Amino acid sequence: MKSDQYIIGMDGGGTKTHAVITDVSGNILAEHVAGPSNFQIIGVEKAAETIFTLIEMCCESVGCEIKNIASVVCGLTGAGRIGDQQRMTEGLKKFALSKKSKLKKIIIESDARIALEGAFKGEAGIILIAGTGSIAFGKDSKGNVHRVGGWGRMLGDEGSGYFLGRLGLTAVTRHMDGRGEKTKLTAKIAKEFGLTDQTAIINAVYKNNFDIASVAPFVLKAAEKKDPICETIVETAVIELAEHIRIAGLKIVPHTSKKVKRKTHVSLIGGLIANDTLISRLLKQYLAYNQPNIEIIPPMASPAYGAVVMGMKR
Repeated sequence: MKSDQYIIGMDGGGTKTHAVITDVSGNILAEHVAGPSNFQIIGVEKAAETIFTLIEMCCESVGCEIKNIASVVCGLTGAGRIGDQQRMTEGLKKFALSKKSKLKKIIIESDARIALEGAFKGEAGIILIAGTGSIAFGKDSKGNVHRVGGWGRMLGDEGSGYFLGRLGLTAVTRHMDGRGEKTKLTAKIAKEFGLTDQTAIINAVYKNNFDIASVAPFVLKAAEKKDPICETIVETAVIELAEHIRIAGLKIVPHTSKKVKRKTHVSLIGGLIANDTLISRLLKQYLAYNQPNIEIIPPMASPAYGAVVMGMKR
């Protein structure tokens, strides 16, 4: 059997890790799913164990040995910084050696980076990710990657679940004080979370690490029921998310050939906008009117396959 015959791509997070094994031309041969691999939470060794187990499963599926794997590319939650990527790389190499195996080439990337490659199968485009946080990545025709947002909940994450939840709770506190208009959200969070007064809210947020993003679904529901305050919050989030896309577009257009007259492709990723939700519908409407050069398309492939694309290029 020839060496360097296969590529493995993985998408790893806090609950599961998805692996794809392909030939060197990118044809998918097998897929497997195992446990979490967010090394920031479970530690490098346990994450490495999950990844190595998936490598073995992939090899078994196609009848090859680990020495036949040209490269392993893992896009992991929490791997956005070079130092963390190096730490996970070394941890995986060490774990493989403890199993008397040697991995030829290991690439650790962020989960967002492989999502970008998967969404357009390596071609140019923009992904907007909105879940608990928010961030946009744009890739131009020369392969340069540009980032917008992703500053975290203290400095950014505009339009995210955290953003909706924070503005929702702020609206409730203003309603309680009499400084703001009445909102249905006040009664809803009192019922769902037991946050019935100032003391309860302050203790939950500042002492008990309350999950502020968990309020977001109730903001959306109230907005759907025409609560004016929550409608305004959702509209604000939509404008912020659209701005991520607009700026990402400006970053990639200068690097796009002037001869190309096609629209910029954008894929929406993350629990807040990937499915048919109020905020995703409003975002699409807003973009159609205000940014007609944008075309929303579903991801062409999975993030795990995006990791394979990176392995093929490198």
